[in-house]
Amino acid sequence: EEGDILAEIETDKATMEFESFNEGTLLHIGVQEGESAPVDSLLAIIGEAGTDVSSLVEAHKAGTLNNNSSEKQEEASKAIEENKTETVATPVETASNNKGGRIFASPLAKKIAKDKGINLADIKGSGENGRIIKKDVENYSPAAKVEAPVATSTATTPSAVTNFTTAAGESVEEVKNSQMRKAIAKALANSKFSAPHFYLNIEVDMDNAIESRKIINQMPETKVSFNDMVVKASAMALRRHPQVNTTWNDDVTIYNKHINIGVAVAVPEGLVVPVLRNTDYMNINQIDIEVRQLASKARNKKLTPNEMQGSTFTVSNLGMFGIESFTSIINQPNSAILSVGAIVQKPVVKNGEIVVGNTMKLTLACDHRTVDGAVGAQFLQTLKTYLENPVTMLA
Repeated sequence: EEGDILAEIETDKATMEFESFNEGTLLHIGVQEGESAPVDSLLAIIGEAGTDVSSLVEAHKAGTLNNNSSEKQEEASKAIEENKTETVATPVETASNNKGGRIFASPLAKKIAKDKGINLADIKGSGENGRIIKKDVENYSPAAKVEAPVATSTATTPSAVTNFTTAAGESVEEVKNSQMRKAIAKALANSKFSAPHFYLNIEVDMDNAIESRKIINQMPETKVSFNDMVVKASAMALRRHPQVNTTWNDDVTIYNKHINIGVAVAVPEGLVVPVLRNTDYMNINQIDIEVRQLASKARNKKLTPNEMQGSTFTVSNLGMFGIESFTSIINQPNSAILSVGAIVQKPVVKNGEIVVGNTMKLTLACDHRTVDGAVGAQFLQTLKTYLENPVTMLA
């Protein structure tokens, strides 16, 4: 029926349910479960039961499908659902519970559940009409089990894993690269090898930021993180240093009048960068709420393409993992990315005396085609001023 789920389509960044636009019988499946499909490949044909679509399939393969086909083929061709991104398809199936009732679950969810020895009847589905999908199985942890279930994804199902034993008796395992890992590898390689990176480091006194955060978080329904403060300070610094908020093209440098900051979020299969639009017009609490919502959607692979596009600057924070300092690869088409380290308590000199202080290291990676050393240094100085005097961000 129109609106029925044909497949779960996994792109490099998100998993989406694909609905049928037509009523009819599923006559042909063009992409099998777990397969990758290039742009404009045939996903399925829906039409009147008993219709012979073999010639239509061959015409599509040959690239000769056109409006001169027979009337039946014309009607069938209208029902072709064509995949517009490189995807992994997961057709929808059903299972049965112990009482004989139907359990709606995707084949990928069924496969993962079978591999883990989980009864689908014990899982509550979060998909449409309570359908069980991949994340439901991956996130399921029965209270009776002592051992934690091993997380499994499309990239690590049995069909994607191959074990080898060498002549020396050493064992290795090959895991098929997911669409996300392929996309990350391609984007970062293009950035690293096409944009001449250089790096600037600065240390920030975070004592005032710590005290300000305590006061802010005492307000009702308000909770902000240090990363929220960094994002806000970056947005304000970008407004004062527009050269950093640029995009390089071969013939022109694009000065972005808007400030959209991407916030790197780690997910099980890699990294995604949801975007905060018009960040300079958001207060710190709004930034916190938006980041939490986007991060949650990212981990559940529910981000839309629009929520991951259009950034003009990126912030990457590994401070929560205890990393004091690191460098990042620029998230093109941005001209710069800020790496945020952990806040560390250590001896510092204040007013000629050695006292205990809290400091944080920031590293700015710049594209030298658009940002010169002095420009990047001035940006960091402005950023430092905002973070060391948080009241200036509230003015």
